[in-house]
Amino acid sequence: MSSQIAVIEPGTDHRWDRFVESHPAGMVYHLSGWKRALEANFPHMKGHYLALMDGTRDTIRAALPLFEIRSWLTGKRLVSIPFASVCDPLISSEDDFALLFDSALSLSRTLGISRLVIRTYKALPLVQDNRLGHRGVYKLHYLLLEQGVVELWNNFHRSCVRQRISRAITNKLILKTVENKTDLQEFYKLYIMTRRRLCLPPQPAAFLESLWDAFYSTGQISVLLALKDGKPIAGLLLLKFQDRVSAEYGVSDQAYWSLNPNHFLFWEAIQTACRGGYKVFDFGRTSLHNRELMEFKARWGTREADLVELHYPCQGLHPSVIRENSGLYRFVRWLIQYVPEPIFERLGGYCYRHLG
Repeated sequence: MSSQIAVIEPGTDHRWDRFVESHPAGMVYHLSGWKRALEANFPHMKGHYLALMDGTRDTIRAALPLFEIRSWLTGKRLVSIPFASVCDPLISSEDDFALLFDSALSLSRTLGISRLVIRTYKALPLVQDNRLGHRGVYKLHYLLLEQGVVELWNNFHRSCVRQRISRAITNKLILKTVENKTDLQEFYKLYIMTRRRLCLPPQPAAFLESLWDAFYSTGQISVLLALKDGKPIAGLLLLKFQDRVSAEYGVSDQAYWSLNPNHFLFWEAIQTACRGGYKVFDFGRTSLHNRELMEFKARWGTREADLVELHYPCQGLHPSVIRENSGLYRFVRWLIQYVPEPIFERLGGYCYRHLG
């Protein structure tokens, strides 16, 4: 079978999204809308989508989306895919990956970039190459929804999850589904509050709006708010694709934690996913350094999977890649504690122009 590598422009080549939708490893992060949102908000990023074409039918057989990231602070690199919680190369065999990886190395030489990062989930067994170094930096926690809401409920931790959901209902929290950008701004206010509390830089509001523009009309993004007496006190942003619902951002006002709004939102989202016929609900990725968050997710009866990053070259891994261990990461968290509120959002915009 003849084949060749082509560089696809997802925004204008309709074969791309159709290929992603048909591939078992396809995620919302692979879609053209994600590329559009990244490039519109982060000028240091440019996507190069490598596609292995079936020459006899001119169809896409496998693919490796890569983003060129150029930063004077964190260096130059190719990444697949920036800000994606869970993603894989879109491949079906080791041979397909070998062809795409060789093409990626050729691209890196053309661009004058020596570092390459590929994020993996289920495709890891197909990407074995001694030129790549493996680094497990995140875990994924997920629920299989086919067992139904009753069995799911029974598997939740009694005091840490079930009782807190029951208290939230007793506290008369109201669920609101965001349907416009005005309500989306209420979610973003809670997001800013949460990132400040965690001493983490916030992503720009424009990026969130770009995701809304890209995926709301297709039903692939959903934003939930928990209200108390009409006031938003917590929020949950969900991404939906194929048979999967993914919790991307969970945010809340710490002053209302005693009402358990986060547990309320997750339970509502899980039930809705079950009713919608989805098969998997994932809680997003978690750093191995964040034991508290890993314990929170484990108490929902979740399964756990490794999310492994592959790095080229395999020696001399750049310290900025290991975010939680880097001096730069610790300095930014220290700085956030002291910057005035008006500067905080601008600091986030600056930081994210060096990340990916």
